[in-house]
Order: sequence, then structure tokens, then C-alpha cells
Amino acid sequence: MGLPTLEFSDSFLDSPDFRERLKCHEIELERTNKFIKELIKDGNMLITAFKNLSAAVQKFSQSLQEFQFECIGDAETDDEVNIAQSFKEFSQLLNTVEEERRRLIQNADDVLITPLEKFRKEQIGAAKEGKKKFDKETEKYYSTLERHLNLSSKKKEAFLQEADTQIDKERQLFYDASLEYVFKIQEVQEKKKFEFVEPLLAFLQGLFTFYHEGYELAHEFEPYKQQLQFNLQNTRNNFVSTKQEVEKLMKRIKSADQDYKPPGQWTMEGFLYVQEKRPLGCTWTRHYCTYEKGSKTFTMSNSENKSASKQNGLVMSPAEMFKLKSCIRRKTDSIDKRFCFDIEVVERNDIYRGTLFRPLQFFCKVRHGIVTLQALSESNRRLWLEAMDGKEPIYNLPAILSKKEETFLNDAGFNFVRKCIKLVETRGINTMGLYRIGGVNSKVQKLMTTVFSSKAPVDMDLDPETWDNKTITSGLKNYLRCLSEPLMTFRLHKDFIMAVKSDDQNYRVCAVHALVHKLPERNKEMLELLIKHLVIVSTQSQFNLMTVSNLGVIFGPTLMRSQEETVAAMMNIKFQNIVVEILIENFDKIFHQAPDPNVPLPQPQSRPGSRRSRAICLSTGPRKPRSIYTPTLCLADAETVPAAPPLAAWSPCPPTPLSRTAPPERLRGEPPPSSPKDPSPPCASAARSPAPGNTRDTQMGNQRTP
Repeated sequence: MGLPTLEFSDSFLDSPDFRERLKCHEIELERTNKFIKELIKDGNMLITAFKNLSAAVQKFSQSLQEFQFECIGDAETDDEVNIAQSFKEFSQLLNTVEEERRRLIQNADDVLITPLEKFRKEQIGAAKEGKKKFDKETEKYYSTLERHLNLSSKKKEAFLQEADTQIDKERQLFYDASLEYVFKIQEVQEKKKFEFVEPLLAFLQGLFTFYHEGYELAHEFEPYKQQLQFNLQNTRNNFVSTKQEVEKLMKRIKSADQDYKPPGQWTMEGFLYVQEKRPLGCTWTRHYCTYEKGSKTFTMSNSENKSASKQNGLVMSPAEMFKLKSCIRRKTDSIDKRFCFDIEVVERNDIYRGTLFRPLQFFCKVRHGIVTLQALSESNRRLWLEAMDGKEPIYNLPAILSKKEETFLNDAGFNFVRKCIKLVETRGINTMGLYRIGGVNSKVQKLMTTVFSSKAPVDMDLDPETWDNKTITSGLKNYLRCLSEPLMTFRLHKDFIMAVKSDDQNYRVCAVHALVHKLPERNKEMLELLIKHLVIVSTQSQFNLMTVSNLGVIFGPTLMRSQEETVAAMMNIKFQNIVVEILIENFDKIFHQAPDPNVPLPQPQSRPGSRRSRAICLSTGPRKPRSIYTPTLCLADAETVPAAPPLAAWSPCPPTPLSRTAPPERLRGEPPPSSPKDPSPPCASAARSPAPGNTRDTQMGNQRTP
């Protein structure tokens, strides 16, 4: 299994489980940081010491062989599998090169060292700064909270209001620091998948050209390089689209009320202060409590605040479990504390007699009868009371997270989609960046208001003089995105995702085929209408640059979305994109043929350990005889190789992508023939001419960008 997902809503609860999952990310981040330092050290040895070149390359190769990516989520896309396997492939290549080494490596510092150092300082460094801020705000908030909760209710109202304002401010600072740190640490974990591999890929291509027999070796490397570039760009595109959705979710969570009940395993959970009666009075101890309404089970674990260096400031004791009998709110005049309530619990007899190390102490703390608890705020107490007296809890996010407008799958919608498709195919099918470049928001809103007004006719025509192409495409996407239920339905969402997570590529197509025919008839009709149009768009990718992969990035989040708005759901956007790719590439089979009734439904499964052995790899056949050549530097200068563009940019010469649904044999050996749907024009931006006889563009800077 990969790294656990960190939910933004867990930042409000700040539970021990959340801290443990956060610690897993911190350990992985530190491991990555150490690995980058080691990689940079090895690269410098390669650059500065020709005499020690052999030893340096071997150590560098060993480092690559030992390192393994850990991705967020329970499954990896084919692109991620190939990227994860690429380090081992690079290691084998370095061993092959070492047998025939002839020259020193040149320009390796700019190609390899600088990007890795930049990633380590800017990305990992930013994550470490976020951790410092998070730890500081954690300690500050809980110390302030304890002082606040110790205030007497007999204080003047003005004083209490000022204290409430101060604690709200401290709480908001703590939540902001926690949300930003959770977002940043997961961003770095995702970015490393392509930020590591791309510099190494460029470095390897430059290395080959300086060897006496490098040209032939680089020629054999070319198919793998192109496929890996395709994988990298797909992963980058998925990252950008996922990042945008996660950022939107984080902003919505930030603007929402913190005292709401997020979806989770328990009916209610969070920190409460428990009254402990002592001979000379009483004390209040912070516990992390959970309540399960079905079994009326109330559990609490004593937590003690420690310095930030010890378990993220939290030390947990063994949990105590009770059966809840009743719950009642405490009046302010009955106790010298605010936000209090009493619970009556059933005696536990001899069920819990302590632990091996604390038997007497734990036995003495067995409670029954009335237990007095203090919530963190009035709204927090209300949520606990609602949960414990049998009322249904509010699991949904506040209204601020809901959509402002909804559209429906009716006759007006079908007419609108048909009219939009007709206009696009008539006048704008070759427009560069079709569906990628959005229209002016005010114009799009005007179009939607005009078409879906209650006074508008169902079969309303769209005036081509009034509405430009970008407004039409944005309006079409907006209509599909704002459907009250996504076109591919909430009910089948998880099935579609599980289908494309399968290792068997043929099964993916068959499973998606079967699931499409389970859609409601109107949904299936609309989906067929749209995918047929996208097939036509993809056939013109030579002009509009909208390949099947790029269309998947655009329409994956448009046609599919999870019913829960969580980070874990956002991480599945890359699989939504693959579903759309399969629909486009297999349109005739999926929509014009009956599905196989014997195809089993997708089942959840953990990521297999052997999956990465099926990644693409370089040819391992007999080496070809080498001819004498003139070595040339194939790495482009900084001016001729643009930095990785944002999601809305395109490169004039994308490499030929291989189909996601092709059998594994196509990914090995000689490069596949260029697809007529995605031709690859010769690149005109090469820094230098290739070696004699080379008909390929060997420039590493050329990457397919949507």
C-alpha cells in the first residue's frame, strides 16, 4: 500500500490517527530529501572525476536500483507504474554504458544537478518550513485553549467575549497552518514522480552522445524515451488538474464553519475535557473521544500535550470504552466551566483491568455513573448532544460548499449539446487548444442564461455570429459539469474507477464497456453523443493538438465526480481521465456492440507487488554492431528547451503516444508506427543536428505537452 491520504477535514479534528498518517508523510519526505542529496553527490562525482568515473557510475546506478516511489492512493496508473520502474531501467542502462565508456560527461550540472537541487530547496524546503509553522501553531493553540477553558463563567460578559474572540483567532491560525502544511506535503509527494525522472532522462540522453558507440545505443533507447515522456506528461497533466481541484476543495474548507461534522467512521469524534475528581478538588484532562450511535459506544483516550519533537505534540494512553445510557447538557450556573455536559454510562464490571505496564492505575480509573465532559465551544457541544441523543448527525459539508446552479438532463440540454457540437465541428474543429482554452466567463454565463432561461424555447438555435468558439466549448463543459448528478452517475463512479485500476488492459475495456450499458438510457444517449464528437476532435489532433490523452484530462472531471468531496476522491481524477480515454479509443465497440455478459464486475483490490514488473522496459536482445560516428551534443540549450509548460500550453511537436489499451507487447522493442490520429510532425527546434543516419529527433527537451 502507498502513503495514506491526508484529508483537510481531519485538520479540524487533529486526531491521533491524523497525526500518525502525517508522520508517515514526513518520514517519506525526509527519506526523499536524503535520497536527493545522495543523488546530487553521485552526479558531482560523475562530472568532476574521470578517474573515478567507473566507481561513481556504479554507485549512482545502485542508488537508482534501490529507490522506489510511493504514490498516494491504493493504485497506480500505467504511467505511474512506468515512471516508478524507470529508475531500475536507468540503472541497467548505466551498467551497459559503463562497459563502453569513452568520454567525460559534459553539461551534466545544468541537466541533472540544478533541477534536483532546486526541487529539494524550493519544494521540500517549503514543506519543512510548513512543518515548523504547523508545530509552532499547534503548541500555541493548545496552550491558549487550555487557558481559555479554565476561565470562570462568572467573569464579566465583555471579558468572556474578548476571550472567545482571541481563541477563535488562535484556532483559525492553527487550522490555516494545518491545512497549508497538509496541502504542501502531499503536493511534494506527488510532484516528485516527474520532478525526479525528467532530469535523469535528459541526463541519460546527453550521456550517450559522448560515447564512441552512443549513437546506436541512443537509437535503441528512443522508443522507451518517447513512451516515458508520454507517461511523464500524462502524470504531469493529471497532477495539474488534480492540484486545481484539491486547491478549490481546500479553499472551500477554509471558508466553511469549522464546527461541522465531516464524514467519517464515527458518529462523532474529537477532543473533550473530562472532569477528574481528586481528594483536594478536581482537574480537567484532555481526551480524544469517539461515539458510535448504533452500538451507543463511547470511547476516550487520555492525551497529554508534549513538545513538538514527541509524536507531533501528542502522547496517547490506552483507550477506555463505555456504553452510553443518557446525555444531558449542564447549565452554566451549575458548574464553574463553560460548554459542559454530563453523560451517564453503564458500569463496565471487570471488562477492562488495565495493561501489563499500568494495571493498577488503569483499574482505578474505571468509571461508571455520571461523567462530566467539557466541549471546545458551544457549537461543538451542540454537535455532541445531537449525536448522543439519537438525532441524525449532519454529515454533509456546509451550504457554502454546494454548487450555485444545477443543470438537468432534459430535452433542452440535449438540444444545447447537439447545437454546440454542430457549431464546433462546422467551424472550429481545427482550433488549437479546442476545449482546453476557456472562454470569457461573462459570455459563458450569458450563453447559459439565454439557453436555459424558463422563457427560452427547448429547440433554441445558437447564432454563430453571437457566440464564438471558446464560449461554445466552455458552455458545453459547464452544462455537463453542473448536472445535478454527473453524466456517468454517482452509483457507478466507484465501479468505473476500479475497472481502470485493473492490471489487465483488455479487462479494463470490457469492464468499462459493460458499465456504460448499465447507465440510465438518457445518460448513455448523451454520453454516446459526446464521445462520438470527441472521436472526431481527436482525429484532428495534428491541428488542434487535442489528443485522446489531452481530451481525457479535460473531460475526466467533467463527466465523472465522486459524491464525497475529499482529497482521496481528488486523487482518483487521473483514473477518471483514463476512463474517458478508453471510451474515445473504443467508441465503436462500447456503443455499437453488446457487452460480454460474462465479464465480472470490478472488485476492490490492493496494489499488487508484481505490477511494476509489467512496466515498459528497454530491449534486451543482442546488441547490434556499431559503426563509427561523430559524437554530437543532443541536449538543447536553455533558450531552445522551454520549461515544462502549464496545463494550458502546448508543444509544437508531441511524441507519438502509445495507446493505454494496447497489449504490453507493443511497449517493447522497436517503436510503434505513428498513429494517423496523432501524427508527430518533425520537430523544428533541435539545438544541433543529429548524428549521421539518425532520422529521429534526439533532443531530450522536446516533451509532449497538451
